[in-house]
Amino acid sequence: MNHIFDFLFGQYFDYETTDVILEIIAVIFGFLSVWFSKQNKIWVFPTGMISTVIFVYLLLKWELLGDMMINAYYFIMSVYGWYIWTRKVNNSEVTPISKTTNKEKKISLLIFIATLFFVFFIYQTFDKWTSWVAYIDTITTAIFFVGMWLMAKRKIENWILWIIGDIISVPLYFYKGFTFTSFQYLGFTIIAIYGYLAWKKHLNNNFQIV
Repeated sequence: MNHIFDFLFGQYFDYETTDVILEIIAVIFGFLSVWFSKQNKIWVFPTGMISTVIFVYLLLKWELLGDMMINAYYFIMSVYGWYIWTRKVNNSEVTPISKTTNKEKKISLLIFIATLFFVFFIYQTFDKWTSWVAYIDTITTAIFFVGMWLMAKRKIENWILWIIGDIISVPLYFYKGFTFTSFQYLGFTIIAIYGYLAWKKHLNNNFQIV
C-alpha cells in the first residue's frame, strides 16, 4: 500500500503544503465547472474562473508555460463565454446550443494552427524545448484553445475536443508529477463524454442550429 501511495503522491513530499491545498481547490472547482457545462448551466464560467486563476499561479510558479497559457486563455474565454451564454438572441431566448457552421470550422482550424505557432514561439523564447513533453504540451494547448472557444460559442463539437485533450492529459500530468490534476482530467474525460451525449440529446429535442 505504501508503495502505491508513494508512486501516486510521492512527488508531493517536496511541495509546499499551500501549493498542494491550492491544487486540490483548483481541481474541485475545475470539476464543478465541467459538471455545470454538462448541465448547460451558466455556473460553468465563475467556477471555471476560480480554478483557472489558481492554476495560472501554480503553473507559473512551476514554470509550466504551456499549461499556464492554457489556463490564462480559459479565464479570458470564460469572460467571453459568460457574455455569449447570457446574451439574448431575441426577446426571450439566450444563445442556444448549436452545431458549428462551416465558417466556425475554418476559424477553429486557424485558432489551432495559430496556437501551435504561438506556443512554439513561447517555448523557443524561454528555451523550454527540453523534452518530448513540450511537443505534447503544444498539441494539447492547441486542442484546448479551440475547445474552449467552441464551448464559449455553445457549440456541441467542443466536447469532442475536450475528450481528446483530456485523454492525452491524464498520463501527461501524471508524468509531470501532478497526480491530483491527472485524476481531474480522468474525471473530465468521463464528464465530457456524458456532456456530449446530454448536449446532443438537447440539440435533437430542440432542432436549433445557429
